[in-house]
Amino acid sequence: MMKNRSWTTKRDEKRKKLESVQHLVKGKIIDTKNMKEALECLISSGDRVVLEGDNQKQASFLSEALNSVDPKKIHDLHMIMSSISRPDHLTLFEKGIGSKIDFSYAGPQSLRVAQMIEDGVLKMGEIHTYLELYGRLFVDLIPKVALVAAEKADEKGNLYTGSNTEETPTIIEAAAFKDGIVIVQVNEIVEELPRVDIPSDWVDFVVQSPEPYQLEALFTRDPSGITELQILMGMMAIRGIYEKHNVQSLNHGIGFNTAAIELLLPTYGESLGLKGKIAKHWTLNPHPTLIPAIESGWVESIHSFGGEVGMERYTAARPDVFFTGKDGKMRSNRALCQVAGQYAVDMFVGSTLQMDYYGNSSTVTSGRLSGFGGAPNMGHNPHGRRHSTPAWLDMITTNSSMERGKKLVVQMFETYGQGNSPVFVESLDAIKVRDEADLATTPVMIYGDDVTHVVTEEGVAYLYKAEGLEERRQALSAIAGVTKLGREQSPKEMRKLRDKGLVALPEDLKVKRTEAKRSLLAAKNVRELVQWSDGLYDPPEKFKNW
Repeated sequence: MMKNRSWTTKRDEKRKKLESVQHLVKGKIIDTKNMKEALECLISSGDRVVLEGDNQKQASFLSEALNSVDPKKIHDLHMIMSSISRPDHLTLFEKGIGSKIDFSYAGPQSLRVAQMIEDGVLKMGEIHTYLELYGRLFVDLIPKVALVAAEKADEKGNLYTGSNTEETPTIIEAAAFKDGIVIVQVNEIVEELPRVDIPSDWVDFVVQSPEPYQLEALFTRDPSGITELQILMGMMAIRGIYEKHNVQSLNHGIGFNTAAIELLLPTYGESLGLKGKIAKHWTLNPHPTLIPAIESGWVESIHSFGGEVGMERYTAARPDVFFTGKDGKMRSNRALCQVAGQYAVDMFVGSTLQMDYYGNSSTVTSGRLSGFGGAPNMGHNPHGRRHSTPAWLDMITTNSSMERGKKLVVQMFETYGQGNSPVFVESLDAIKVRDEADLATTPVMIYGDDVTHVVTEEGVAYLYKAEGLEERRQALSAIAGVTKLGREQSPKEMRKLRDKGLVALPEDLKVKRTEAKRSLLAAKNVRELVQWSDGLYDPPEKFKNW
């Protein structure tokens, strides 16, 4: 028995560090001019530092401040970031301030990440899903320092995060309750907050940033960019999946394919008599293209991962639909919304850059280490689920007394993607990336055995009905168009698959190709979305093309 052991070493270490910056702070407030020196006192070389940078909200000032520290004083940090989104996120490693990274998504910086790993500048930890990374913050990646962003703080350090709460509470909690140091950049320090989203007890220091934190309109899609092919695919999805399986709750990923569906609900969906029968409960950010469906009475509830630039006034004015506080502003929570998207919804609809002949897909391609974000959380069948819904039960294909339902996981894409490259490939680039980056496993985004449906411009493949890998391949071949995989399909085999219900072409779903016109969209441009919102939607300048 170790009678003289101290059980407060972390707390004692934190107290010493806090004392070391008392000459730089006033209460809990750090002046911007003291930020560099404060970080050099509060962070030690080799520390695990979690820097808020999800795919929308960035602790941009703190990221820049961390880049300003002396690499001779602070180096070899183990950085933890949901999203590697800014150039200065990677400059940290070029300077030697950081050495190792655990992350979820690196879309904007994916090419540079791959090159830096190849050059030996950056050491990879793991590529995570969002929930997986958040979970590890409470297990074996507990941060010594958390650098996050909020909208406002009072002088005591209470925080108001507003519509863009996102992952902030999760990151702070992981550090605050394990004697880590929590530093928050805010847009404004005020006497009284509209509401307290995070209590001051969780916060060590606050700094008012010279500029508001970086915020991206990530989920906004201009309806003018939606093509007739995407409209056709949306019509097939509504008839062949949403209506067929009575889908009540769902998540839509980012993209024009899902934007088309959202804009077809008040028109095409209305003509089918589906309002009140499908697509009532959503887990997704406030997509502007959902405004017509909300205004038409299709949508009962939306819980969001984060906010969306320009949708603040609209969400505040629709508290029956969005989760809002007493101050009237929407409340988002990335961790809880990921949980809801994983367990509580009937269906996930996403897209991919590559899919192999058996339904495995990835957005990690040659020379591009993009990661996954939340797609694997929502795009898989969670075996822990126990509640049943009509859509979940509709995935049962046997009479076994032990059979259970399945979440609908839909992949939706055109057979040829950017650069006229086929999406269907014999072997995923991710396999090559695994070897080049020395990863333990292939970075697959969604595994084929989780995918229940695939939609292309050719039709719908009902993979949940496939009996074995070969039948799955045949079903994908039937909707693969003129790709190499599609050319394997014979008319006789196509007829067999259609008769068996493994494949449905537009005519099987009573979808007329000639009706897939832009006139079907409830809003055909951003200006019409603003009109639908009664002027409440204020789109970013780059979308104001009128």
